[in-house]
Amino acid sequence: MGVSINSMGLFGMNAYPVQVEADTLRALPSFDIVGLPDASVKESRDRVRIAMKNCGYEFPSTKITVNLAPADLKKSGPLYDLPIFLAMLLVSGQLSCPELADKAFLGELSLNGGLRPVTGVLPMAIEAKAHGIRELFVPAENAAEAAIVDGLTVYGVEKANSLISHLLGIRPMPPAKLQETEQTGSSCPDFSDVKGQNAAKRALEIAAAGSHNALMIGPPGSGKSMLAKRLPGILPDMTFEESLETTKLYSAAGLIPKNSGLIRVRPFRAPHHTVSAAGLSGGGSIPRPGEISLAHNGVLFLDELPEFSRTAMEILRQPIEDGKVTISRASGSFSYPCTAMVVAAMNPCPCGYFGHPNRPCTCTQAQVTRYLSKVSGPLLDRLDLHIDVQPVEFESLSGTEPSEPSSAVKKRVDQARAIQNERFRGTGVLSNSQIPTAKLSEYCPLDDRASLILKHSFEKLGLSARAYDRVLKVARTIADLAGEEVIHSAQIAEAVQYRSLDRKYWQRG
Repeated sequence: MGVSINSMGLFGMNAYPVQVEADTLRALPSFDIVGLPDASVKESRDRVRIAMKNCGYEFPSTKITVNLAPADLKKSGPLYDLPIFLAMLLVSGQLSCPELADKAFLGELSLNGGLRPVTGVLPMAIEAKAHGIRELFVPAENAAEAAIVDGLTVYGVEKANSLISHLLGIRPMPPAKLQETEQTGSSCPDFSDVKGQNAAKRALEIAAAGSHNALMIGPPGSGKSMLAKRLPGILPDMTFEESLETTKLYSAAGLIPKNSGLIRVRPFRAPHHTVSAAGLSGGGSIPRPGEISLAHNGVLFLDELPEFSRTAMEILRQPIEDGKVTISRASGSFSYPCTAMVVAAMNPCPCGYFGHPNRPCTCTQAQVTRYLSKVSGPLLDRLDLHIDVQPVEFESLSGTEPSEPSSAVKKRVDQARAIQNERFRGTGVLSNSQIPTAKLSEYCPLDDRASLILKHSFEKLGLSARAYDRVLKVARTIADLAGEEVIHSAQIAEAVQYRSLDRKYWQRG
């Protein structure tokens, strides 16, 4: 009679239950795995065969068929080694266990019977609980992330024989415990390290308070990268929901550190400008999340923006708008979240000194135009704040007066976010940058003077409809930082200022 072992599968970030069924037939010895397995799953035959021998068991000398149900979904990865190993012991009569209906098993086997970690354990653990699984057995290095799921008993298995002893009641294993990780941004560099640049710091504070995208333009050595790397330190602490979603994403990508639990620090991703379009947005023959998804709930920093390929830059346009990336393949569509702050930095020209107050630019006008044209208007339009980062003055560098620390800036950002949380409670909107266009008039009331300034700026600067919306959202954030409900003239003027920098570089006479 055949046997069935519970396991799980992963499709993108979506997990689903898998039944590992095994049965034998009196015929010439063979070992077949069916149910749309890929090459790594088929290789389980050899790993399981040798692991059984090295653990002191005999491999059945009959025709064996293992079915991975449902058979219409492609199975990938080595995570089915452990359930196939158990199925072999049960179907051959070498193991007799009590009811396993509420237990599920995941793990890659080494040839000596040890268990190696697999990817995607957290989303599979969440789905296992939803399907009535009460006990989940995973490799020891994956136990911490699986233990995040409340109401599911997780066991970290180091060797297959240890699992057998536990199932037989000979040597029970202790369940894995949820590891408490400190919620802190103390590992991030501090804004107090940055001398001067008060205007740029103010702009990044606004960006952090409303989760706005930003572009910093300035000469080499002005501190653009230094400022961007300190941005995560002033962002609000992650909520449990954000931490869980980020951890699920990193689990599916196989990027969670060993023995690590919930990710509690906002991601900061800074891909090199040679990254491919697929590396930035996600993809590949076996789709994986790209850099913009790995920055979900954190910051994606694109340094030297014009040096990225045009395809890579333009592929960001839709994810910035939609907050998700959809990758379509013949086997199906994969969707990954990508609600990240996109912060870019660039020089104003190839030599870097166009517009510098002291150093002359050595580029021709054609070279400057060609360099700036690498950043398209539609992409520029999606970056809410355009920040002019000027060279640091000698007095600022040589001064002994301490700069404001990140902790002080973070307090103001937290207060602004608290106002937004109250304003958007129950709407699904998380920050000012996500205000729907239809709700702008409701959430962004202007006084008469502010309305007049916005009208004049719209006509004079030739703002697009998208730029108009983003000016209002930035002004809403500036008003929140000031504790104002109605947007006043000074706040709308500051917001417009952050949309006029492209006229300095992109539209020169």
